[in-house]
Amino acid sequence: MLHLNINDEISPLKAVVLGTAKSCGPVPTVDKVYDPKSLEHILAGTYPNEEDMVSEMAAFSKVFEKYGVKVFRPEVLKDCNQIFSRDIAFVIENKLILANILPDREQEIEAILHVLDRIDKDCILHPPEEVHIEGGDVMPWNGYVFIGTYSGQDYPDLITARTNTAAVKYITEQFPHKTIKSFELRKNNTNAKENALHLDCCFQPLGNGKAILHENGFLVEEEYQWLVDFFGRENIFEITADEMYCMFSNVFSISPDVVVSERNFTRLNIWLRNQSFTVEEIPYAEIAKQEGLLRCSTLPLIRA
Repeated sequence: MLHLNINDEISPLKAVVLGTAKSCGPVPTVDKVYDPKSLEHILAGTYPNEEDMVSEMAAFSKVFEKYGVKVFRPEVLKDCNQIFSRDIAFVIENKLILANILPDREQEIEAILHVLDRIDKDCILHPPEEVHIEGGDVMPWNGYVFIGTYSGQDYPDLITARTNTAAVKYITEQFPHKTIKSFELRKNNTNAKENALHLDCCFQPLGNGKAILHENGFLVEEEYQWLVDFFGRENIFEITADEMYCMFSNVFSISPDVVVSERNFTRLNIWLRNQSFTVEEIPYAEIAKQEGLLRCSTLPLIRA
C-alpha cells in the first residue's frame, strides 16, 4: 500500500507519478485545443513532436532516479496526451483528490488505476460534479492550502478557467483544520502572455522561505500583495510577462534545497544558485509549448 503524505511543495520527495509523452497523438486541430499557447504553436507550425517530448521526460525521470524517488508512470493510451499528470489528481495530507477534469481527458484517470489500486479507498476523494478543480491550482503549504480560481461570470466561456469557487468551498469543507487561501487568476483564451492557466503558472513556493511570483497573473492586487507580505519581498523572484510565458514559475522541488528547472531559465537558475539551491537543469522547452512544465508533469504522492 502507498501511504500518502503531502503537506507542502518542498519536503523530500519519496514517490511521484510522472506523466508520459508516448503515443501522445497527432497535432491537435484548432477546435481541440485547451490553452492559447498550444494554439499559437499549432498555427505557427511549431507544435512539439513526440520524440522530443519523450526525450525531455526521460531527462526528468533520470533526475528522480538520481535522488532515489519512486516513479510511477501512467499506462500508455494510444493517441492520448498524458504528459500533465498534475491535472488529473492531487494529494493533500493523506488524501488523493480526483479532479473533475475536462471530459475529453477522463481516460487519463484510467491510465493510473494501477497506482490508485495501491491507495486505501477511504483516502481517495471524488468531488461532486459541480466542483471543477485541477492540481495545478492547488498548493498545500503546511497550515495553508493555496488555491488558484476564477469566479467571473464568463467562467463557462473560458476554457482556461479550470478551478471554480465550488472547488474552493469543497476543499475548505474537506480540510477544516487548514487555512484555505484562494487567488483570482487572470484568464485569456487567446493570449498566452495574459493567461495564468493555473496558480503554478504565476506562483511557486520554494525552500528556504523563497518564492517565484508574477504580479500580472493575479486579478486582485491585494491577493498578490498578501503573498508578497507572506514570503517577504526580499525572498521573492519576480518574473516578467515573457518569463511567465516560458513557465519560469513551473519548476519542481525534490527537497527543500534541490530544484529541477528548465536549462534555458538562465536568470532564474543563477538566482536559485545564489540562494544556495542545487539546481538540476533539464531540457523541457518543447513540452512548455503546451503551457505546462515541470510541476504540471508530476503528481507527488509521498514527501517525507
